[in-house]
Amino acid sequence: MKFRAIRDSIGRFTVSLMCAALGVSTSGYYAWRDRRPSPRTQANVRLLNQIREAHQRSRCTYGSPRITHELRAQGHRVGENRVAELMRTAQIRARSARKWKATTQSAHRLPVAENTLGRAFSVAQPNRVWAGDISYVWTAQGWLYLAVVLDLYSRAVIGWAMGERLTAELATQALTMALWRRKPHRGLLHHSDRGIQYAAGDYQRLLATHGIDCSMSRKGNCWDNAVVESFFHTLKVELVHHRRYLTRDEARQDIFEWIEVFYNRQRRHSTLGYRSPAEFEATGKVA
Repeated sequence: MKFRAIRDSIGRFTVSLMCAALGVSTSGYYAWRDRRPSPRTQANVRLLNQIREAHQRSRCTYGSPRITHELRAQGHRVGENRVAELMRTAQIRARSARKWKATTQSAHRLPVAENTLGRAFSVAQPNRVWAGDISYVWTAQGWLYLAVVLDLYSRAVIGWAMGERLTAELATQALTMALWRRKPHRGLLHHSDRGIQYAAGDYQRLLATHGIDCSMSRKGNCWDNAVVESFFHTLKVELVHHRRYLTRDEARQDIFEWIEVFYNRQRRHSTLGYRSPAEFEATGKVA
């Protein structure tokens, strides 16, 4: 520690003066300065550089578990404890969360469906269970609402829509995109909260037209739709809370890029064996 303090103060004081003040020899300082780092130290420096690069590629969103899987996917043999220690020492952290509010409007008299999903979030095949929900993003022009549909098999966002009003049409647009992209067979189960956007006639008719069964969360129970709630939490933590949008169009573009480029195709998901939704759908489940 004394030698390091001397090195950090070069230019302010002479080496001989600092060595005398700290009670060490000048020859000892120069021997320490010229000593080559140990192989372990050199390896840690290289690994830390790789960690920084992986953290940047993740848009500063990955903690040590995802960073570890990212490095292993690149062929590096590394343990999570070592990665965590290096990240802690270098103060490399994943982005943290903020609180946010719900958008469910369940004070209506429209028919609601039973919760037939029953929190069975693990699905064996694609296009067997979808889940939808709506959240919001603040901009200087006012709120921007985001409706999404996820395939619970891969957690992929297969339909989305954004607008300045919280309407049933917004939810219907997201479902329409999912139907156009996936063209599912009849018998698919669709789960949502019991908000008016999902209980509305147009939305229910669209489900019925395509032979889709409807499931809704119990009143006031956000855990019944936990997968989509988790998606919105990730969106807010990793993107929205670190932005200040001047316009809705600016937010739309940013969210579109995050969903289609990063989340669906790059972001490693712990539930999927640290693979992206696209990679998971291409390769199948972990044995």
